[in-house]
Amino acid sequence: MAESSTKKRHSLVQDPIPATLIRMTGPMIIGMLMMFTFSLVDTLFISMLGTEPLSAISFTFPVTFMVMSLAIGLGIGTSAVVAKYLGCDEHEKAKQASTVTNYTSIALALVLSFFAYIFMDDIFRLMGASEALIPQIRDYMSIWLPASALLVGMTTANAVLRASGDTKTPSLVMAGAGFINATLDPIFIFGLGPIPAMGIQGAAIATLASWVFAFFYLFYYLIVKLELAYPGIPTKKIFISSSREMLRIGIPASGANMMTPIAAGIMTAIAATYGESTVAAFGVGSRIESIACLIVLALSSTLPPFISQNLGAGRTDRIVESYKLTVKFILVWQLVIYIVMALGAGLIAAVFTQDPEVKRAIQLFIWILPLGYGLQGVIILTNSAFNALHQPMVALYLSIARFFIFYVPLAWMGSQMFGLAGFYAGALAGNILMAMLSWRSFRKTLRAYSPAVGAAAV
Repeated sequence: MAESSTKKRHSLVQDPIPATLIRMTGPMIIGMLMMFTFSLVDTLFISMLGTEPLSAISFTFPVTFMVMSLAIGLGIGTSAVVAKYLGCDEHEKAKQASTVTNYTSIALALVLSFFAYIFMDDIFRLMGASEALIPQIRDYMSIWLPASALLVGMTTANAVLRASGDTKTPSLVMAGAGFINATLDPIFIFGLGPIPAMGIQGAAIATLASWVFAFFYLFYYLIVKLELAYPGIPTKKIFISSSREMLRIGIPASGANMMTPIAAGIMTAIAATYGESTVAAFGVGSRIESIACLIVLALSSTLPPFISQNLGAGRTDRIVESYKLTVKFILVWQLVIYIVMALGAGLIAAVFTQDPEVKRAIQLFIWILPLGYGLQGVIILTNSAFNALHQPMVALYLSIARFFIFYVPLAWMGSQMFGLAGFYAGALAGNILMAMLSWRSFRKTLRAYSPAVGAAAV
């Protein structure tokens, strides 16, 4: 009876597709909304320190997102492998894979963060950070980088839970960690009682505390409560086979995700040519983008385990229908979001700064770039679908094309011809062209599985 109940919980191959996606995505939206809201609160507290600290934290985004991209990519690999085993009803293999992938992911994170720490100053100078900003950047990153292995472990543990169909627990943990971060921020940044004001470094310490809570709770939940991972180290044979399968998907997926911070670093360097005020505005805009694209990000977390389980069960028809539903919904939803943001651009900018120059730059960002967030959603969901289909190299090639053939080159060309407005408009044009290419690529791939089913994706 217990085994039957477990399999039912894991199955994403039988229930109606819209109801299943809503059930999985709903908790993710709530969890991410709370997490990103607390992240905006984090930026708001730092903005109270002045434009210079806000610029310093903006320079850290590409590097912190580089580590996050590793976490997301390894989580994608973990989810794809574990969900496919669960779709085939091979629960013991799924448990072995989830154990190995967590160990492997944490080890890779430690290696990446070590090298980033060693070359920290050189990296930020290359991005265009001034010598005045380097000490503040170092204060933040000297805490954040060593702690980032916790972030990667959290991400892969969450991926195992989502692969099993459980999106509620990851959402609650994300929300809880975000709440801890936001609560501790003002205490460590501005000081309280015996705790001294630590400025930008205090924000990093608050983040570390929230990660410690989330990391240990998630692994307790996985190992003890759900028994979806082993407490010890598996045999060498299992370790090699499971890690190889996860890394075959996870490394290209990480590479694809790392295109985002690399491109963000280049975009930040271009923004820096317009001054620190524009860098600050670009950093704020990036945080706003996380909220504006919240449902895209939630669906990019829930669609892959759905596709992978149905791939394991041989239900290609359900894969096609789920992709079509999510893409149509995102295009309409993000258009509505753009209209709301464009109308409230002035109010949004005023929340983050009273500096007229920074405010104007934030408003310009909001009026142009969010117009393409629906198309950006098509790109993100298509890449997620390719990873779930165990075709990570296609997703990697599309990511390279997006950032280094369309997005960054067109943004640079726009900036050269039309200034800051052209910079944003060029990035928008890049998203439009890439969305068209992504859609055509996915249709072609589906036809390879089944010509009749692939034609239905048109």
